[in-house]
Order: sequence, then C-alpha cells, then structure tokens
Amino acid sequence: MGRIRVGVVGAGYLGRFHAQKYAALPQAELVGVADPDPVARDKIARELACPVVVDYRELLGQVDAVSIVTPTPLHHRVSRDFLDAGAHVLVEKPITTTLEEARDLVETAARAGKVLQVGHLERFNPAIVAVEGILDRPRFVESNRLAPFKPRGTDVSVVLDLMIHDIDLIQNIVGSPVASIDAVGAPVFTDEIDIASARIRFENGCVADATASRISMKSERKLRVFQADAYLSIDLQQKVLTHVRKVAGAPAGDMPRVEIDERSFEPGDALRDEIVSFLDCVATGRRPVVSGEDGLRALATAIRIGELLGGGALPR
Repeated sequence: MGRIRVGVVGAGYLGRFHAQKYAALPQAELVGVADPDPVARDKIARELACPVVVDYRELLGQVDAVSIVTPTPLHHRVSRDFLDAGAHVLVEKPITTTLEEARDLVETAARAGKVLQVGHLERFNPAIVAVEGILDRPRFVESNRLAPFKPRGTDVSVVLDLMIHDIDLIQNIVGSPVASIDAVGAPVFTDEIDIASARIRFENGCVADATASRISMKSERKLRVFQADAYLSIDLQQKVLTHVRKVAGAPAGDMPRVEIDERSFEPGDALRDEIVSFLDCVATGRRPVVSGEDGLRALATAIRIGELLGGGALPR
C-alpha cells in the first residue's frame, strides 16, 4: 500500500510527540491533529504545518490509522468511533478505564479486522527487546518504578499511572495467568494512591513483586528476573542489561562460578519504534507487539490491585 493516512487525537504533552513521529516518517501522511484546546492546536499547526481540527469526528473516514492520546476516560468512545469508521487504532495506555470498555474495543477491532495496539511503550525499550531471547521460565520477578512528584497524571492512582507499565512487562515475561494478588499502598500528596506495592502470584508458580511511587526523590525504572541458574537485571532508564549466569562444571560443594555479561544500548527512540511497528501492522496485518488483548490483561490486573488498595490502603 502507499502512504498511510494518519491522524492524532490529543495534542497535549504526549500527543505532540506522536504527531512529530508521524510527520517525520516517509510511510505516513499526517492528515490532521484534533484537540479542543486552541493553544495546543496552534502549537502543532505552527510546528508541523499540518491541519488541525477542534472535533476529532472531523477526521473520521479521512484516516487509515490514528493515535488516541486523550485523557483515559475518552479512550473508549474515541477509539470505538474510529474502529467503526474503518481506521486502525493505537491507543495510549491504559487501554480504557473499565474492563467492559476494553473488551468492547477488542471485540470491535476483531469484527472490523482492524489493528488495535496499546501504547505500553516499555515493550519497545531496547533492553526489554534484548532480554526476550534469554528468558527461561522465570521463578521470581521484581520491579521498581520510582518518579518525583508531578501534577500530570495524578487524576488516577499510581497503579494506573506508573505500575501498569511493569504489570504489562511482567505478565508478558511470565506468560501465565494470575493466581492471586496482595497489595498495599497509600495516598501521600494526592487523594489517590501515590505509592503502592503488589505481590502477584502466577499459576505456573512464579511470583512477582511490583513497587511504584510517584513521590520519590529520584527516578528509577528497574526490573529483575530470577530463573534457574541465572539472574537478569534490566535498567529500563539507563538501557542496561546485566545477565549473571552460573557456569556448568564447577566441582560439587564449591562456590558456583558465574559469568557476567553486561550490555548497554543506545537510548534509541521507543515511541518512534512503537509507531513504526504500528504502521507495519497496518500495512501487513501482522499482530501488534502490544495487542488489545494485552492491554485488557494489564488493565484487569491493575484494576484488581486498585480494588485491593481501595479496601486496604495504608492510613495517611
């Protein structure tokens, strides 16, 4: 097929980056960007010299594919309208606010034969891409995602704001249904949960501990995976993968010998890679790296953690 006609709904902080990537890609034609905010529209129009509209419905039927970068409560309605109009959809995470909405989008995309991709950006982190070939039945996974306080995103709990990134990564790495979840957390600076920790047990016996905080003094995004005879440390922020593995053949009773392989990756452009992958799926019909079903799975776990926190949050 020729150039793919694309649109972006939402010209805020992240939506602007989506528009920039599309505008720079030879396989895409940026047809328009929609946003009700005149300041955001004017900024995009000046920067990218592309058409801008107030109402996203003006783009229905005019685009082959679209990025939905609106506040989460609008994800379902806007994504559904574009799927019904015959467009492929890349919707930012979380996929929707409710499981019913997420299931409806997955079913709608399937009926229409359209791509529904969810913007779990960490799947395109080069350190995560590199680890896929060396995973072997993980037994324990630990994640830490810490960030300084920023007002943006605080309309939802830290689980949907930050932890959901790691929930998606962990569930993809483990590849087994969730058996049970325990969680604790507390509101600190906002009325929502600002720091949370969850223990997720999987049916295959693997256990994962996930911690997320948006009130930290530092920024950190780390994932650790323990499997038979090996330990993987993934620094998602610095793009460093450390693989520590036991060397076979050490005499019985001796301390095991280990090999340490540390690889650093170029920062790259994960958002560009995500969008290029989306457009490739549109052109070829290939299943997206992060499908609607993946987004639904991550949301289901995040909502369950949120329910547990709602009933058992630590006191202020």
